[in-house]
Amino acid sequence: MADTYEMCCERADAAALAASNAQLDNVRDRELRAEKTWRGLAEKARSVAESREKVEREKLAERQMLARQADDPVEAAQEAAE
Repeated sequence: MADTYEMCCERADAAALAASNAQLDNVRDRELRAEKTWRGLAEKARSVAESREKVEREKLAERQMLARQADDPVEAAQEAAE
């Protein structure tokens, strides 16, 4: 199961709530560690999603450029030189 940003944030929020309701110090500490971990995983998931989107945009731009080159190689070469 892939960890999404939203799911990780939900788990972090649940851990924070559990920490605030904990009566025992060790339980509070455990939940605070869990919250920190889930927040880190959420940030990583967000970063990965952004990177994937960037790669997809770059691939699309390259495919469009190659398609233009196939249609008109002279014009495409001029655009690439600019």
